[in-house]
Amino acid sequence: MAEVRDDLPGTIIAADTQGNSLAANALFEGFEKNELKQIERACVWRKCKAGDQILTRDSLSRDIIFVITGEVRIVNFSLTGREVAYAEVKGGGYFGELAAIDGEPRSANVVAHQDCLIASLSPTAFRQVLINHPHVGIRVLEKLARIVRVCDDRIMDLATLGAHQRVYRELSKLIIEDPVRPGHWMIYPSPTQSSIAAKASTTRETVARVMSQLTGAGILERKSKTLYIRERERLNLLIEHVSSVDDTAR
Repeated sequence: MAEVRDDLPGTIIAADTQGNSLAANALFEGFEKNELKQIERACVWRKCKAGDQILTRDSLSRDIIFVITGEVRIVNFSLTGREVAYAEVKGGGYFGELAAIDGEPRSANVVAHQDCLIASLSPTAFRQVLINHPHVGIRVLEKLARIVRVCDDRIMDLATLGAHQRVYRELSKLIIEDPVRPGHWMIYPSPTQSSIAAKASTTRETVARVMSQLTGAGILERKSKTLYIRERERLNLLIEHVSSVDDTAR
């Protein structure tokens, strides 16, 4: 039976409740059913509501946490209280592996972005999984390597790009091809100004100003919940060469 740890929020439910499965988590791909069932029984299963603070940087928990359904956001806050977003973790993902591995304090805060079902596994149990299944350790290493690369890119952006350019870059990361009109580009669903600001390490007011400038310049057009990118090359030019959309008119 799993040891119940009360420092995490949410409503604890029985491990054998229907739908409580780690099978969709890529970390456990290839596991035999009985092996997976043992790990599931060692987990504490919780339902959390949107807005719940799942982890704080001063949390005593060192568990690794698997997101079964829903979505959580990994964030930090500056000394002035501004939110800095690191990542979103959806169903099938996991977080908290750093503290589970080294026993050090949490490096970020985690908030439920949607209602979600999570399963937490103690550091001792997680280490045993790594010992018994080396391929799981390789998968964790691959994720940590991706995190390092993302952090390197973010450090470079902060060191070399102005606030406007960082907003342009975050928008460019969200662009997809219009499924109805090939060769045209869109962002769907339209992100909130706060979410862009958190990822670009700037203020919501700066994002609002940039979005207004892009719209006025004909680069961006909002329709309902969709942002249409009318001139993608100009947006790329803004990221690479200039600090303000106004400069493209020169």
